[in-house]
Amino acid sequence: MQLLLLLQTRGRTTAPELARELEVSVRTVYRDIEALSAAGIPVYSEPGRAGGVRLVDGYRTRLTGLTTEEADAVLLAGSPGAAADLGLGTVLATAQLKVLAALPPELRGRATRIADRVHIDAPGWFHRPDETPTLTTVADALWHDRKLDVRYGRKDRVVERRLDPFGLVMKAGTWYLIGRDGSDIRSYRVGRIIAAEPTGETFDRPLDFDLAAHWSAASDDFARSMLRVRARCRIAASHVPLLRLMNDPAAVTEALASAGSPDSEGWIVLTLPSESYEVLAHAILPLGQFIEVLEPPELRAQLATTAAEMFARYNRDQPAAGRSISPTPNSTRQRHNSI
Repeated sequence: MQLLLLLQTRGRTTAPELARELEVSVRTVYRDIEALSAAGIPVYSEPGRAGGVRLVDGYRTRLTGLTTEEADAVLLAGSPGAAADLGLGTVLATAQLKVLAALPPELRGRATRIADRVHIDAPGWFHRPDETPTLTTVADALWHDRKLDVRYGRKDRVVERRLDPFGLVMKAGTWYLIGRDGSDIRSYRVGRIIAAEPTGETFDRPLDFDLAAHWSAASDDFARSMLRVRARCRIAASHVPLLRLMNDPAAVTEALASAGSPDSEGWIVLTLPSESYEVLAHAILPLGQFIEVLEPPELRAQLATTAAEMFARYNRDQPAAGRSISPTPNSTRQRHNSI
């Protein structure tokens, strides 16, 4: 069934490609092709460099053999909101109706309950989706491999670009266009595209371009590029897990990779990266007395000033007894563990 659906979806495909996709040997692929042919499926092989395995044009199989879990997954996949943004809301609804119509009766009732029990809300909390008035135009150019003239708003100015749209990515409810400008492939936030106009000129997509792989690599590069400053610190080993409160996975990963072994007092020396010393100071302060900045001196001075101002504010007009309150490392650790 997998082999048949692959051939129906992709058209002509080589036996080695099918073998890699199905994780079997090429000999197994040829044996399964013979079995399909013997079962009356119009599949055949074409020899030569441009040849391969394919189905007779126009042949389609009915959607059969779905398990209960597979039917659930098919109807759960995708985002109705994203499809609507791209002008495909009606298409998605029609496709789901066709899937339901093809399901056996015993699966149809369960599958229709998916929407009643599972809802996907992609944007993060307190996040307002971008206004994307040009998204439909961008998507249409993407479907038809047409070049786009865009006016793009940066922080300090508006620039004009002629782009080859390679793909669209939704990240936490925000749309990004992956486009080629000359020889550079970059990401553009669709909400910042002020105007988009198809030129009528088409372009050839690189055969080796993988949208998911490109986005993953570009995201990693961007996260690393934001980490412009670093501070050498010592931190109580018991509080190292709280570094994740920095809320920047790339920074936490780099910090943990730099960590040494605990010393005799149970403290660890490591390097904390961040986009600025101001941001880093805000990330360090919640750890209180369980972290010490060793360098740079300016960050030590900033934290010392902040701590002195906090001490003065919270001890203003307080009785002397109240000034002696100081949590012990064990009591603080117990509170963290209980949380």
